[in-house]
Amino acid sequence: MKLSCSLVSLGTFGLISLVQAAESQTKKPNILFICVDDLRKELGCYGNTIVQTPNLDKLAAQGSLFFNHYVQVPTSGASRASMLTGRLPRTRGDVSNDAFQHRITGKPEGKAPETMFHQLKRNGYYTVGIGKISHSVDGYHYGYEQPVSDHLELPYSWSEVAFNAGKWETGWNAFFGYADGSNRQGKKKQVKPYDCADVPDEGYPDGLTAQLAQTKLRELAQKDQPFCLAVGFFKPHLPLNAPKKYWDLYDEAKIPLTPVPAIPTDVNKASLHPSGEFNGYQLGDEKASLAKPVSDAYARKLKHAYYACVSYTDAQIGKVLAELKRTGQYDNTIVVVWGDHGWHLGDLNVWGKHTLFETALGSTLIVKAPQTKKGVKNNRIVSSIDIYPTLMDLCGINTDYTLDGKSFTTLLQNPADKAWHEASYGYFNNGISLRTPQYRYTRYFREQQPKEELYEYVTDRFERKNRIEKQPEVAKTLLPLWEKGNTGVYSTK
Repeated sequence: MKLSCSLVSLGTFGLISLVQAAESQTKKPNILFICVDDLRKELGCYGNTIVQTPNLDKLAAQGSLFFNHYVQVPTSGASRASMLTGRLPRTRGDVSNDAFQHRITGKPEGKAPETMFHQLKRNGYYTVGIGKISHSVDGYHYGYEQPVSDHLELPYSWSEVAFNAGKWETGWNAFFGYADGSNRQGKKKQVKPYDCADVPDEGYPDGLTAQLAQTKLRELAQKDQPFCLAVGFFKPHLPLNAPKKYWDLYDEAKIPLTPVPAIPTDVNKASLHPSGEFNGYQLGDEKASLAKPVSDAYARKLKHAYYACVSYTDAQIGKVLAELKRTGQYDNTIVVVWGDHGWHLGDLNVWGKHTLFETALGSTLIVKAPQTKKGVKNNRIVSSIDIYPTLMDLCGINTDYTLDGKSFTTLLQNPADKAWHEASYGYFNNGISLRTPQYRYTRYFREQQPKEELYEYVTDRFERKNRIEKQPEVAKTLLPLWEKGNTGVYSTK
């Protein structure tokens, strides 16, 4: 009898396990989407042996790390608008920080969803935005020095938005905030571009954002519906402010300088910029310019500040991931970490973004999805506009409207997929840039010569020399593919 009861018991438990397995396969995955401002591919997992990013490195080992991910516009608002809509820029408004105001804010709800979060919400997801996901740092549209408004920047995307501005009181004050509670605009830009204070993580805004995200994850785990939590961290955006303990991780004297401190040869300065945003922090130790590099000592201090900010953000992401695991939802959650563009750390004599060079258009992308391969180091070219269709694909949601991006779901399992088309387009500064595995070909709609640039990465991965005069036949070969990305954004008509 005992043996018979045991067999019955085992059979029952086996049936329950089969049912649970079937349910887990049909259950919609959750999404944790983490946006990080100005995060170039400066992480340990990308091969940087100086910067300390243990949490992001661990996440990359559990999913796919993209070495050749490119944003469409190297400025925050436009980059995020393109990524969230899965669309290439088509007007000059689409390449500005006001892109959301041109495309979405204040407009009536249409048949096509305003963003990928709107589409998720329409398909049963509970969507929450915390921090800077669109260009607005707290979800509401208002100016840097204006009172907080009640006008959502994305009016249909969220089930709820949340943000803790702490002692800074408003989102924009927090975004440009210092540890003493002051901010850039309140100080009339009479501030340094960095800050190091001996405070806990919550002494700067991103610590509060991580805290809020942890609380929200506990709430979402109790809901009887799939969730999408989007969390936007500010650092390493200027000002480069982080708690002292993250500065203490580094020996400034051992931080290497940029391998490309000079402007590329045969390039017009109009393709670059004189670091105006950086110089707007008017108490900086030195001013940056295209005329000459900042001193080596100051360059190391600034890289030290950037690395401290990256480590600070890595720690906040680690807290959020740990909370996700504690809720029991980690295995059934797609995790995306996305940098909205890169940042010149003195590369090509620039401190900032806003160029069509590799260091500004290339950014961090990590994707961890249920039932996909782990530890994939993916060298295929993907674009930010590909994220939207990829998430819909992973969630089993159809899109019956036009997207410019393509799902890279197959690359999560087979990075060698021969069907994947490798081309990414960047738009800014009156120019359109095409990136292929071997080349970057850029054409500018301007008077200054040269109007074309060509870089070959096999021989010059740092874009030291414009090869357009030496290899015009390559440009001619690339032109038809470049034309496919010419959306009319710089049309003179």
